[in-house]
Amino acid sequence: MAKVAVVFADGCEEVEGLSIVDVLRRLNVSTDMVGLTSKEVIGDHQIKLTCDKIVDDSLLDYDLVAFPGGMTGSANLRDNQKLRDLMVKRHENDQWNAAMCAAPRALARYGVLADADYTVFPGLDPETKKDAPTGNFKENITVTDTKHKVLTSRGPATAWAFAYAIAEALGVDTKQLKHAMLYDYLADTIQDSL
Repeated sequence: MAKVAVVFADGCEEVEGLSIVDVLRRLNVSTDMVGLTSKEVIGDHQIKLTCDKIVDDSLLDYDLVAFPGGMTGSANLRDNQKLRDLMVKRHENDQWNAAMCAAPRALARYGVLADADYTVFPGLDPETKKDAPTGNFKENITVTDTKHKVLTSRGPATAWAFAYAIAEALGVDTKQLKHAMLYDYLADTIQDSL
């Protein structure tokens, strides 16, 4: 069975991180909430989150590690040397890494986006290009680069799409849950609500 870690840092976008955890746990994917420096994390909207564990070498044991965004949260992820070292090792080991919203800039700083297809929150591509000039920016809702084992997405409203893309990259069938959570209904009818 696949095992996923979602890394939460102070200032993270709560809805992004929790959407990943929620969808994957509904799909019976073992998913741990991992605090960057503490089990207690305060999100960008002052929501207190309690994680299962703190970042350590066990991140190397997960099939996929995912980062939620948030400007402050993603900067905390980007600038943490211990996390950087672990994510570089994961990338060298050809393991899946995922980030959404502003967090792809952390993957860019680590060198994980070199030559990879990716997306990022609108307006942040110039920053990612500085750290990953050979990366290939796309405007898709989610971008899955199977060659480089990188999965990225754009922002809070794309969190479910990102979570489902993560599950699908790990070989999990998402069709029934998409229907049960009305995701397929949303995809078919959202234009009617705008």
